[in-house]
Amino acid sequence: MPVNIGKASDFETAGKKVVAVGDKEAGIFAVDGRLIGWLNECPHMGGPVCQGKLFARVVEPLDAERRSWAQAHHPSDQNIVCPWHGVEFDVRTGKVPANPRMHLKAIRLEVVDGDVYAHL
Repeated sequence: MPVNIGKASDFETAGKKVVAVGDKEAGIFAVDGRLIGWLNECPHMGGPVCQGKLFARVVEPLDAERRSWAQAHHPSDQNIVCPWHGVEFDVRTGKVPANPRMHLKAIRLEVVDGDVYAHL
């Protein structure tokens, strides 16, 4: 059963917001003009992953011999970092870049007449 979790405009300006959805929590992220929802439970050890910080994904450019010569940040990719153990998840896909088999559980969202509904 869908749960009304608030006005779409409140989420679009927040960037990230953790809300109650029944007896669970969800992290709602505004990314590229759309809302993405993840269950606020890290698959690693059950930590409150959506309460972690958002960071631009670190990239490591390589020279012609495939040697690392710098570190930089991706211009648009963002990772959410679980505050318990530092596991990083791509905020768009929910996957761990180093282990794509580990991922967050998606929360389906729909916007109806300006309100956001979450489906668990």
